[in-house]
Amino acid sequence: MNSDHCFLVLGGAGLVGAQVVREIARELAPERIVVASLFRGEVREFLHDVHREFPQVEFIGAWGDVFVRDEFSQEQRRRITQSRTRRDALYQDLFGNLDEAYDRSTLAQLVAQHKPDVIIDCINTATAISYQDVHSASMKTYDILQDLNRIVDHEDIPALESFGRDFEQNVSMLLVSQALPQLIRHVQVLHRAMREVGTRLYLKIGTTGTGGMGLNIPYTHSEDRPSAKLMSKTAVAFAHTGLMFLMARTPGGPLVKELKPAAMIGYRKVSYKTIKRRGSPQFRYQSRAVGLDGRLTLRGDETQYAKLDKLQMAGVDTGENGFFARGEFETITHMDQMEFVTPEEIAQQTVLEIKGSNTGYDVISSIDMSIMDPSYRAGVLRQTALDKLARLEQETHSHSVALGQLGPPELSKLLYEAHLLKLQYGTLRAVIDAPTSDVAATLYEFLQQDDLLRTQIVSIGVPILAPDGRTLIRGPRLNIPESIYHEVAIQEGDVDAWAQKGWVDLRPDNLRIWQRRFQRMQRTQHTLHTRGTSSVTMKVYLHDTIEIGAVVAWLFNNDYGGYRIK
Repeated sequence: MNSDHCFLVLGGAGLVGAQVVREIARELAPERIVVASLFRGEVREFLHDVHREFPQVEFIGAWGDVFVRDEFSQEQRRRITQSRTRRDALYQDLFGNLDEAYDRSTLAQLVAQHKPDVIIDCINTATAISYQDVHSASMKTYDILQDLNRIVDHEDIPALESFGRDFEQNVSMLLVSQALPQLIRHVQVLHRAMREVGTRLYLKIGTTGTGGMGLNIPYTHSEDRPSAKLMSKTAVAFAHTGLMFLMARTPGGPLVKELKPAAMIGYRKVSYKTIKRRGSPQFRYQSRAVGLDGRLTLRGDETQYAKLDKLQMAGVDTGENGFFARGEFETITHMDQMEFVTPEEIAQQTVLEIKGSNTGYDVISSIDMSIMDPSYRAGVLRQTALDKLARLEQETHSHSVALGQLGPPELSKLLYEAHLLKLQYGTLRAVIDAPTSDVAATLYEFLQQDDLLRTQIVSIGVPILAPDGRTLIRGPRLNIPESIYHEVAIQEGDVDAWAQKGWVDLRPDNLRIWQRRFQRMQRTQHTLHTRGTSSVTMKVYLHDTIEIGAVVAWLFNNDYGGYRIK
């Protein structure tokens, strides 16, 4: 019996999404299916049909752009970017605080509202994100920068008001049109939303970007080839796969799968209809003969051409891919060209994967099976390297602890704090038994005397907070707080947050935290050697002594959620 009660199908009124909805309703008979697509009209039209086909299922419609904040979700992206204040809002959602962007997100609110057990994402994310024409924005911005260079060189002074307006508009457009920041933020928001509501499975209908063809693909969306837009689409499509691969390896999240059709997907219907461009009907115009001298106008004034009737043609509706004339469809689907796969076939494999069948088409599992995992040989050689490092430390009277170039800022902080405790106390028990005020004074006095260790710590950008909490021993730069500015104001609570994030903190309160950590580590050892191999897990600390790498790895595994599950 199916235990999944609610399904959310993103892009559910599209070519593939519609068939996925039907196949889920037919094969899984859930209580509720939420159909979310961009336009209200297409959602309502589709729901009108499936309500009659599957009256036993509750269908709910949702519409809007899931890649923007809720207040922008019903507007076209082109209109949003025409406003300076809205471009600023897009920038904040993209590069600003993640928590704030999450609270405003259309997608996060959609998931929170319906709490789906399964999400099937049929949106062509790569197209939606990469086809914002960052290349044109880059070229326009470059032209404006050339104007700026001429101003600096006093060669030309354009109208400053219009220059400033064009500069702001093009630079901000370039910033908010970048594909990778949008994709990363999208995945962060979606993953967090699914974790919060307990979604079991996320299944993505992805794309190769080229319908399975290579760099020699002759089909673009009307651009010349090689198409920068098309190559961007492929790059984003596989970047998305990489981020989903990480999502699938993150503890506490949903199962993650991706089906990636490598052919043109078609088709919805064959019809004779009026051709539209960006939602507006196209017309036939009376032709004119012009000479090929002087300048060539690419986009002329339509009023200079006699408008005839609407442009109509027989063709194949391939959904999001567009409406193709017979010649185009015949060419693209020809053997050894892109060929095509039907949305019904994709929907069937989707439902099989939801049921748990191994179709062989899940890209994420294919990557899992193809990558090289940690090896026994590397495990043996690891100890050899550690032993040699320890000998070199003794011979050179140095401290090989951290350089600040690996991991989050917490890594260097935790390693140096553990190293200080190891040098002065040696074992977990000795730290646990000592008064925290004594530990703080001992470590501080030791650092005052050991010039080599003290200067090493501060030279890599990690300051040392004295036991009094008011004195900071530092070098020329600080890694924390992270800022693009050379100086920041200190607000209430900042010192505690920064010390927790990346400062060596010698205050008694922090050392009390270390004592509690060591107590937990000791408690894990009582089952060691009594339960066989099952006693050795990531929750068990294997040593009585303070081994700094093992201590911090234990913390990452058990306190920071930073462990691998595959």
